[in-house]
Order: sequence, then structure tokens, then C-alpha cells
Amino acid sequence: MITGALRQTGRLFVLAAEVARAIFRRPFQFREFAEQFWFVAGVTILPAALVSIPFGAVIALQVGSLTQQLGAQSFTGGASVLAVVQQASPLIVALLIAGAGGSAICADLGSRKIREELDAMEVMGISPVQRLVVPRVLATMAVAVLLNGLVSVVGTLGGYFFNVILQDGTPGAYLSSFSALAQPADLYISELKALVFGFIAGIVAAYRGLNPRGGPKGVGDAVNQSVVITFLLLFFVNMVMTALYLRIVPPKGG
Repeated sequence: MITGALRQTGRLFVLAAEVARAIFRRPFQFREFAEQFWFVAGVTILPAALVSIPFGAVIALQVGSLTQQLGAQSFTGGASVLAVVQQASPLIVALLIAGAGGSAICADLGSRKIREELDAMEVMGISPVQRLVVPRVLATMAVAVLLNGLVSVVGTLGGYFFNVILQDGTPGAYLSSFSALAQPADLYISELKALVFGFIAGIVAAYRGLNPRGGPKGVGDAVNQSVVITFLLLFFVNMVMTALYLRIVPPKGG
């Protein structure tokens, strides 16, 4: 079991390296990229916006309750917005892309594999990675970066509304605490996380789609496995990136 897991992990990294090299090869499949970008964005924009509202509200309410107990209610805005921008927004985007877009990518590639379309492409001298995988991975990355900004804004507005309305916070204190604690690096790390998470979601979905087992039933199993594996990798990578960011970038005023 351990040997098989290590072998699968190595193949996953090999595919990631192959995709990274194929990005710069010509010809670039722009039409395929545009179609996949539109599809992934279409299935994730509305759910992401709807999920970000209660997410931002829960964070604002919890942080507001904690700051009230500590007598630091004036810092509610900065703490809740930083939590949404740095942690919640990239994870929300990545989980939705992996669950909606990634599962569709895995199912599409898996069905092509069991119909031997990918083998026929290789016989004709066409690389399935460059023709099919690269546009899909780039699409998940582009959607993740753009959608991360939308989720950050909507989550921040939701947190602002619930803090000011339900917890009797003041708009001025909410905004001033954010400007006192936040810095441009917080937005940069959020977008970088979204970019990396989108890459992971696309790579894992493509890898499982290219390697189904057992016919149509294997495609369904591959879809489930791709979502679970992506979730595990996202939380682990998020922990590593957050730890590195907190070690490298000093807090504002620190």
C-alpha cells in the first residue's frame, strides 16, 4: 500500500512538471482554454458568492464576540477581514473549483480515456497533456485568481454588515482597524494561494482523469478520489504557505 501510494504521488508530480513545461510550448490551445475558463467560471461564481456571505458573517460574529470579551472591539474589523482575505477566500475558491470544475474535468478526461480517444491522439502524434490538460489547468488557475477577489469583497461586505448591524459595531472603527492591521502583502499571499490551489485542483483532477480503472465505474471512482485528494492537499499546502508567510513577512507595525 505504501509503495503504491508513493508511486502514485511520483506520477502526480511528473504530470505537474510535464504540464509546467508544456505551458510554454506552441501551439497554445487558446480556444480550449477559453471554453474551459467559461465553464469553470460558470459553475463556481454564484456558489462562491453565496458561500462567502455566511462565511464572512460567521468569522465577523465569532471574532467580534471574542474581541468584546478581551475589550478590543475596535480591532474586530481588521481581524475578521484579514481572516477572510488570507484564509477563507482562497480555500472557498479552491474547494468550489475542485468540487465543481475539477470533478467535471476528471470525468471528461476519464471518459475520453476509456473510449481510447487519448490513445488515438498519441498515435497521431498529438500530446494529450498539451492539447487537453494544459488548457484545463490554466483555466482553473485563472478562475481561482479572479474568483478570489470576488469572494474577498463579498465576504468582507458580509462581515461588515453583520458586525455593524448585529453587534452594534461602528463603521469607522471597522474600517480604521483594517487599515491599521492590513498591508499589501496580505492580498498578495491570498492571490498566490488561489493561484497555487487552482493549479493543484487542476493537476489532481487531470491526473485521476487520465488514470481511471475499471471502465465507467472507474471514472466515477476517479472523480470521487480527485475531490478527496485535492481537499487534503489544499489544507496541507495552506498550512505550509501560511506558516512560511508568517515567518517571512512581519506584521504591520511589528
